[in-house]
Amino acid sequence: MSGFLFVVPPLTGHVNPAVGVAARLAAHGHRVAWVCADPALVRRLAGPDAEVFGCAGPVPGAPGAVRPPELRGARALRFLWEWYLLPLADAMAPGVRAAAEAVRPDVVVADQQAFAGALVAERLGLPWATSATTSAEFAGAYDGLPRVADWLRQRLTGLRARIGDPSGTADPRFSPHLTLVFSTPALIGARAPSAPHIHYVGPSLTGRPPGPDFPWARLDRGRSTVLVTLGTVNDDAGGRFLAACLTALRDRADRIQAVIADPGGTLPVPADDKDVLVLPSVPQLALLRRTDAVLCHAGHNTVCEALWHGVPLVVAPVRDDQPVVAGQVVDAGAGVRVRFGRTTAARLGEALDTVLHDPAHRAAAARVRAAFRAAGGARAAAAHLERLAAEDR
Repeated sequence: MSGFLFVVPPLTGHVNPAVGVAARLAAHGHRVAWVCADPALVRRLAGPDAEVFGCAGPVPGAPGAVRPPELRGARALRFLWEWYLLPLADAMAPGVRAAAEAVRPDVVVADQQAFAGALVAERLGLPWATSATTSAEFAGAYDGLPRVADWLRQRLTGLRARIGDPSGTADPRFSPHLTLVFSTPALIGARAPSAPHIHYVGPSLTGRPPGPDFPWARLDRGRSTVLVTLGTVNDDAGGRFLAACLTALRDRADRIQAVIADPGGTLPVPADDKDVLVLPSVPQLALLRRTDAVLCHAGHNTVCEALWHGVPLVVAPVRDDQPVVAGQVVDAGAGVRVRFGRTTAARLGEALDTVLHDPAHRAAAARVRAAFRAAGGARAAAAHLERLAAEDR
């Protein structure tokens, strides 16, 4: 049997896809261990018995790790790298090295944004695989932006000099041994790169920890169900956007019943409202099986989970990879894009009417669904990792 060390940032959307893969490997008798700056997060998602090594690093929501909500575009990208991703890598590196020396894994599985995993593995001479939990970097995100791409390369070169092998040449975002992309070209589009070591495995979905009870009996089968979620976007702009969504949905209450995830409690909706169910969190995977459309921020996990169920989307990207993922949704024909900061209730209503009633969007979502399910998900990803471990012996 082999040993695998998963190196993940303390971000739910990056841990969740790895959980299903790790569970498959463990079921086959392999040793699976984790390194994360938030061990409690990994144990909550992967199970209380998960072997987790802690390490230093900024955790979202902690002082110094909160991004100003007004940042967008290049300024948001710069903040993400200079104030989060690069400090995270520097902080994680000693803990990743200690975990690797304790576990002695056959393969290090490094999240694409946990650069310490790739660079420490390189320095120790261990084979490593990339866990690409967003497809933005595989869709020409920096095409036409050579100065941005060069700036990123310079930062990664400096990081390698500090924690990796100075003589190494591989980009820590893209393993030359094995890159697992939790999407498929059906969504990414024609720019999806092709190489023997790149495998598009589609979403890796697994059971989620039980959350608060959901009022399933309140769902009205006589109306379309629309799920509204902004992930972790919960600043003032998020509150304004949810308020516009609420207006658009109430205008269509005769034919739509909305479920809104509102973790910040920004919407003043009575608990017994029959037209709009507002909850701090929802069992998203289970709910998507009974959902007709999703209105979201174009977070990669939410988009892929919706399309796994063949549900079309209205996407309102905020920052980071979200504009790229939103573009993929639109180019695939599986949804409509609106502007997060400037959209109105009227525009949101029009977009919802389009994805609910234009059969082309549902047909496109069904095509992506078929491609996702054929890709193999966690099962296929685990098989590729097992082959990499076997090749190194």
